[in-house]
Amino acid sequence: MSRVALPPHVVAPVEVFVNGVRQREGADYRREGHSLVFDRSLAREGPLGFWRWLSMFLGLVGTYRQNDTVDVIYDVGGRRAVASGLTIEASETRSHH
Repeated sequence: MSRVALPPHVVAPVEVFVNGVRQREGADYRREGHSLVFDRSLAREGPLGFWRWLSMFLGLVGTYRQNDTVDVIYDVGGRRAVASGLTIEASETRSHH
């Protein structure tokens, strides 16, 4: 499960995209407070270390790490704005009793 905190200035309604693909509320994610919660695991690739960069440069390995991006389109005073590359946090599964 993954959680993406919306920036404080972003208000509903929003359009959500993961890797450029439109997501549907209820089917692909849900809202919890000021966060989006995805049932699947999303991840951003961190910066490459020197040895990984060098091995890629030399063609020894490829870059096959998961590198998801979450973008949100929202309305500000009648104009559309985009919050891009939002931070993805791993979230522990909670039981809802």
